[in-house]
Amino acid sequence: MAATYRIAVVGDWESVMGFRALGLDTYPVSQPEEARRKIHELAKGDCAVIYLTEQLAAELTDVLDRYKDELRPAIILIPGRAGSLGIGKKNIQSSIERAVGADIL
Repeated sequence: MAATYRIAVVGDWESVMGFRALGLDTYPVSQPEEARRKIHELAKGDCAVIYLTEQLAAELTDVLDRYKDELRPAIILIPGRAGSLGIGKKNIQSSIERAVGADIL
């Protein structure tokens, strides 16, 4: 039997609650330290993908660096209620450059 993994969303309440309707596990947090603890907890469990708001990600570069080369969990940055900071796009561009050796975007 194949393992089943969860998908989680971590961010401010307004940004994450819409994902609950899609069946994702939502974890509203208000402080970066709270998000840091939740991400580490989820990573130790059965969470394969963590969506994280860019606003929190800006404060958690050490956490992003810790998991960027791990198979699980994949941490995907999403815009928060205040809009995009461009961090998610920058991270995807960097990953593509590492994979193919050039900026193709």
